[in-house]
Amino acid sequence: MSLRSDLASAKKVFGNIITSRRARGAVARRVRSIPAPAPRSIRIAVYFADAPVNLYQIRQWYAPLAELDKLHRVAIIARSPSATLALWDEAPVPTVHLRSITDLEEFVRQQDIRIVLYVNQNTRNFQMFRYGRMWHVFINHGESDKMYMTTNQFKAYDYSLVAGEAAIDRLNRKLWNFDVEGKVITIGRPQADHFAGTLPYTPDDRTVVLYAPTWEGDRPSAAYGSIASHGVALTDAVLASPRHRLIYRPHPRSGVIDAGYGQADRRIQQAITEANRRDPSAFHVFDDGPDLGWQLAAADVAITDISAMVYDRLATGRPILVTRPVSPDAEIDETGFLGAAEWLTVERASHALEEIDRVQSDEAAQRNLTFWAERHFGDTTPGVPTARFHAAIAQLLEEWDRHAALHSDDEESSESDPLDDEDDEAMPSGG
Repeated sequence: MSLRSDLASAKKVFGNIITSRRARGAVARRVRSIPAPAPRSIRIAVYFADAPVNLYQIRQWYAPLAELDKLHRVAIIARSPSATLALWDEAPVPTVHLRSITDLEEFVRQQDIRIVLYVNQNTRNFQMFRYGRMWHVFINHGESDKMYMTTNQFKAYDYSLVAGEAAIDRLNRKLWNFDVEGKVITIGRPQADHFAGTLPYTPDDRTVVLYAPTWEGDRPSAAYGSIASHGVALTDAVLASPRHRLIYRPHPRSGVIDAGYGQADRRIQQAITEANRRDPSAFHVFDDGPDLGWQLAAADVAITDISAMVYDRLATGRPILVTRPVSPDAEIDETGFLGAAEWLTVERASHALEEIDRVQSDEAAQRNLTFWAERHFGDTTPGVPTARFHAAIAQLLEEWDRHAALHSDDEESSESDPLDDEDDEAMPSGG
């Protein structure tokens, strides 16, 4: 069994190396046709060192970054060749591929970067942290009560932008000796200003149910995924109803660790295909597209796991059911919204239609949603979150100017480290 596992791991590593080399070749062929940002034009960079599997983390920032770019030039720094190719095709702001530390240092030298934004906690973020004459700002990839939202890694950044008072309370409660008041700025959820898009179906009198589960997680405390426990039963119930339409949007990492979880995901996809074959007017949707927003706005009821999707939906103020994890080891912070959420237990998954009807008609549940939406996001009036995001950036730029003046007579020293470089083939997950 051990030998078989070792052979499988070796095959995966070899495959990743081949994929990485092909991607590097594709980057080399295309890079000459990609316009480079003019020298000294970029003041705000978004650092993304991850592989394509985690592009969802930066995709949700596309629309807010496009708006910000109208005020201050923005560029994405990509380290993975495969991710770079995708970003060249879809990102609304320029992307530069900086695979090596030498490439990164040259870009920093050419530009006037004052703020670097980070959407995740990739270990390669530390290669960018060496630069001390710019603010390093964590913007994350969603609001939630998952343990990821209170990691001690927040302390590595100069500042963090968070959604609202609930996030402030979490950080004050969980992190020791962290200057929350001085280092954290609330901005709401600017993505909510862009929850729109073309529907893949014609709206009718069916109740639209969004089921957006997370992946299985890589540790017992983060085992929030419901596809294998709740998913098949609840989607079977929705697909069997002539009154409902299902939008199924699983996390892109679903099944990467647990093969059984991946099998349950594929079973749901097959069930959607079969349901549409039986009744083409149902137009149930399997959604794995890059755009997130229309699903949240279109659904009459959303069913999600404990993840950022809970809070993206909460920002709309519309009915939501949260799946209760079956693992006793899964950490659930019930001091915030989850303590008042409408839960869908595994025992009730096959009765999902009753729960869907209930949360739509329950006035107390609606009042509860309104309270927690304000608690997590503040003023959700369209346009206000974007204005708060821009104001936070303006505040940080002003603070940069103040410190630059204080240190104007300092002698500049090199911030490079010639020994700190790595080949992406040594990091198969990054290709």
